[in-house]
Amino acid sequence: MHLRIDPTRLTTPHEAVGDGHYDAVIVGSGLSGAIIAEQLCKEGKRVLMLEASPITNKSLRGYNEYVTNFFVSPSKDNQSPFPENPNAPMPRTPTLRKLQPGEVNTNSYIVQAGPYVSDSNYTRTLGGTTMHWEAKTPRMLPEDFKTRTLYDQGLDWPIGYDDIEPDYQRAEREMGVSGDVAALRYPGGSPYPKNYVYPMQGLPLSYLDHMVDRGIAGTSVELDGETIPLQVRPYPQARNGVPNAAYDGGKGYTPVGAVNTHQVDIGERCQGNTNCVPICPVQAKYWSGKTLAKVLRMNDELDKGEIKILPQAVASKVEINPENGHVSGIQVKVYKTPGSPEHETITVRGKIYVITTAAIETARLMLASGLPSSSGLVGRNFMDHAFILCWGLMPEICGTYRGSSCTGGILDLRNGPFRKNQAAFSVDIHNDGWGWATGSPYSDLTSLVDDGNLFGGPLRQGLVDRLSHQLLLAFMIDVPPSESNRITVDPQYTDALGNMRPNLSFTTPEYSMRGAAYARQFAKTVFSRLGVDDHTQYNPENYGYVVYEGVGYEIRGGNHLCGTHIMGTSKNNSVVDTNQRSWDHANLYLVGGGSMPSIGTANVSPTIAALCYRSARAMLKQLS
Repeated sequence: MHLRIDPTRLTTPHEAVGDGHYDAVIVGSGLSGAIIAEQLCKEGKRVLMLEASPITNKSLRGYNEYVTNFFVSPSKDNQSPFPENPNAPMPRTPTLRKLQPGEVNTNSYIVQAGPYVSDSNYTRTLGGTTMHWEAKTPRMLPEDFKTRTLYDQGLDWPIGYDDIEPDYQRAEREMGVSGDVAALRYPGGSPYPKNYVYPMQGLPLSYLDHMVDRGIAGTSVELDGETIPLQVRPYPQARNGVPNAAYDGGKGYTPVGAVNTHQVDIGERCQGNTNCVPICPVQAKYWSGKTLAKVLRMNDELDKGEIKILPQAVASKVEINPENGHVSGIQVKVYKTPGSPEHETITVRGKIYVITTAAIETARLMLASGLPSSSGLVGRNFMDHAFILCWGLMPEICGTYRGSSCTGGILDLRNGPFRKNQAAFSVDIHNDGWGWATGSPYSDLTSLVDDGNLFGGPLRQGLVDRLSHQLLLAFMIDVPPSESNRITVDPQYTDALGNMRPNLSFTTPEYSMRGAAYARQFAKTVFSRLGVDDHTQYNPENYGYVVYEGVGYEIRGGNHLCGTHIMGTSKNNSVVDTNQRSWDHANLYLVGGGSMPSIGTANVSPTIAALCYRSARAMLKQLS
């Protein structure tokens, strides 16, 4: 696919200020920004998009530079492909450390105070966090939209599953989802319309998935008086597979491959590199550049709108007309190079304004602009999935490192009456060994050399023996909203451009910790059935270490950021309405996971994308 970002597609600060005819100013180029831009431009609207980073990955060569960065980086964290940029910094795991109660870590971009430290992160580059996401695309469950009513936990949404189900279908088309609907029709799962199929056939379960499924066959667990049988099921995924001829009433689907300045035949099928996070080496995984490529091509179509992109442009303040509360402009700091804070400050204007910078950055920008909302809820109710990891060695070679990072899991505890008392969870079976838990295979190499004194042939065989037996289960645990889990800003903590950095206060709720404690026992049951040698150890010196009922756990973040500008039924109980439009500012939309009042046990990107289509219709109506 062509992504043609040339001088006619980019704009300059002078042009952006002088052009007073933009229908919409969109802040951010990730999943939400790209979908909103595509929907508006398709209907003839003119869009200005602000991107905080330099635009270097517009070609295959530029994208592959990110891949090379990852390969040569000694730290294989989520952000390792993306260069440091003090003018648009992003959270990075290596900067985290264990904190004592009240101790503050200012070395990381997100300022946090102890004792609990979150490793949640997001990416500030063209494409946003779709550059490093895992790309699993399960839908939320109908019950996830009414947890207060059903379980007396969390918050109800002002809309239900049926309200956005058609938009889930639109999102699945745009992201190019491979999935097996038949395998996902199980009691308590997400309902699909009759005869619905995904755009592409489901990616096959890995050899490891099949081994786990055979090992747990006939196993059930008891929870709150309910007997729950266990089974491994495939995940739908936004990565290219075999097109489904039955899709769209038999019209089929054409996979979207790599983005480049000229046509290339790369990325039209997943190659099973087991490197989905932090970057797919071949662009078989969806990233929002694929949507932006479509938008940019609209510039050449007379019946379509136009998009201009202003790079290296960091939104610093939302300006408000005091007479009517409307947004009058967005103040932007445009820097010359990432290595220097030198910049000029401009104000850009449009008819509507759409902030799509993910939950933390959107809240940071609003609070830095002095806009906490009438409800005072901007920044509050921050959510991310709580993960605990359990790992061990299978008794037989299990095919580790075959397939994408995660192809299957145990989904049977996503739903049930037990949610009144403890958090639900889904279980990911990782095909990439112990990497997330221990830093494998690098930690294995170090251990075999330092502790085993191995070298040469015995070292190679030792690595093969250990890696080929590794099993990692990752439990993705529901976290309900809490007003005390929040983003704030403080003028004493700023970045190179003088913009206030986000401050995060977060503690995993007891409801979720009960789910985590049960998940650890669940893992022991599964390991026992599989004959796994359990190697799970939680280090008290780890930044995510917490003690619950006398037992220690390590809680990891899922980078599924939600809840800092939740939607609701009025300006008294929320920040935005069901279309993600601000209650206080009629021409401002806060679009993304921050609008979600709950997260359930589904990766949040499909729901974020679905909500974008709903919001885009409201924007077009407002602009008509």
